[in-house]
Amino acid sequence: MGDSESTAENAGVLPEPAREIAAGYAVSGAALDLGALLWDGACLPDAQIRIPLAMLNRHGLVAGATGTGKTKTLQLIAEQLSQGGVPVFLADIKGDVSGIAAPGTPGERVAERAGQVGQEWRAECFPCEFYALGGIGPGIPLRATVTSFGPVLLSKVLELNQTQEQSLGLIFHYADSKGLELVDLKDLRAVVAFLVSDTGKAELKGIGGLSTATAGVILRSLTAFEQQGAGDFFGEPEFDTAELLRQAPDGRGLVSVLELAAVQDEPQLFSTFLMWLLADLFHDLPEVGDLDRPKLVFFFDEAHLLFDGASKAFLESITRTVRLIRSKGIGIFFVTQTPRDVPAEVLAQLGNRVQHALRAFTPDDAKALRSTVKTFPNSPYDLEELLTRLGIGEAVITVLSENGAPTPVAATRLRAPRSLMGPCPAAELDAAVKGSALYGRYAQAVDRESAYEKLSAGQEAERRAAEAAEAEAAATAETAAKAVKAAKAAKAAKAAEAADRAAVEEAVRGERERERGHGPGGGGGKAAEEDASLVEQVVRSGMFRSLARSVGTQLGREISRSLFGTARRRR
Repeated sequence: MGDSESTAENAGVLPEPAREIAAGYAVSGAALDLGALLWDGACLPDAQIRIPLAMLNRHGLVAGATGTGKTKTLQLIAEQLSQGGVPVFLADIKGDVSGIAAPGTPGERVAERAGQVGQEWRAECFPCEFYALGGIGPGIPLRATVTSFGPVLLSKVLELNQTQEQSLGLIFHYADSKGLELVDLKDLRAVVAFLVSDTGKAELKGIGGLSTATAGVILRSLTAFEQQGAGDFFGEPEFDTAELLRQAPDGRGLVSVLELAAVQDEPQLFSTFLMWLLADLFHDLPEVGDLDRPKLVFFFDEAHLLFDGASKAFLESITRTVRLIRSKGIGIFFVTQTPRDVPAEVLAQLGNRVQHALRAFTPDDAKALRSTVKTFPNSPYDLEELLTRLGIGEAVITVLSENGAPTPVAATRLRAPRSLMGPCPAAELDAAVKGSALYGRYAQAVDRESAYEKLSAGQEAERRAAEAAEAEAAATAETAAKAVKAAKAAKAAKAAEAADRAAVEEAVRGERERERGHGPGGGGGKAAEEDASLVEQVVRSGMFRSLARSVGTQLGREISRSLFGTARRRR
């Protein structure tokens, strides 16, 4: 950081066009020193190019082809912001930004660059916190709940179409209204499965319903997402984005570095997760208007990944966030290869530009070059030629001046970062992570009761109730069957008794007739009465069946066979 004294004092020795450009970067207050003006092939250390610190919340763009020095530019700006007490957030996709936590290494190239741009270089390290998505890679685990992530961002990472996105929004609405917390992906999967079940279909019927086909797509997308290892990114404890706004004890801004090297193959995920961080800050922070320095400057690396294939709702959300978050003291710098990677609605919100070299090897490259040139103010430079001739660590710059007007376009040779230009040693990085006061707060994942457990408990209760009802129905059916069987048995016993009575009567009658045939005649009426009396006595006798089995007469044996034979046949 510096002021404009040297620029003002030496303005008289500069060529006229260079003097006019340098005058546009004269700053009376705090500013970031980016480098020295390039004019007519020469580097002019007396013409310093600066960005007013108060203008950093007007957002910006750092663009350029691969290998042109974008990462070192981020490091240079982040160092000076930290020095000025402004917290910084950086996404470290390749793993080489972590060096900001270690002092730089002196050398001939550094000394040469410092001499060219008028820089008093000294090695210095800066206060850092290192984070990792879900704990994958070195860093404090950074997680979000599915509920707070929301349907629009989640649709982006699941690559859902507009209809599926709307259905996912319906699912979130249902979960919110029913108090079903979506903490991790298994919670969301449980709610989707419930809403297409026979029990759950009625729940959504009044607000449009959820088709089985759409639910199937969402469930398959969630499964594929988890197989990529993304399940670790969702859960608790959820990261408090206010942690990004802290200062170190010495008053310097804390540099929060999100280590993404371990998940660089999942660009949709980490780019959308960065957007969640911004959206959460936007939701929580109060309006503060224009400050003399930002509360936080957020560098959004590989920004093109955020916009590729984005839905209309997603793009509208980004545009609204970028437009309004400035008044909450947050500055955003998008980092990508060409300005065409950023939608026009978002690009129009970016007041500061650092454009590194572009390549024009193909017709598409040439078209992108011409398109980029048109986004700059009028300039005495031949920008189409200049942008293809810039060296590593050189850029074309235009920013907002202290009064909010665009500065002249300035070709600039950038300063060298003071911290290590490369990865921080693994042992030092691990020690920094384990030694952080935040590590104990976020290191261990917590799986408390949420939608999955609540729905599982409800389904278990329903299963037990169904089993109880089924058991009761079975018991009722068994009782009824026993009653029917008893009734049939009683009926059969009654029929058997009648048959037995008839058999006894028939036997006694036959015996009487034989006796009458051998004795004196007459006495028919008396004989009939005696027959009836005898039958009654036999049938009513409790000893009848025993007597029938034990008496050795022919009469007893015939009754016994007839009685048991009939009963047996009737069974």
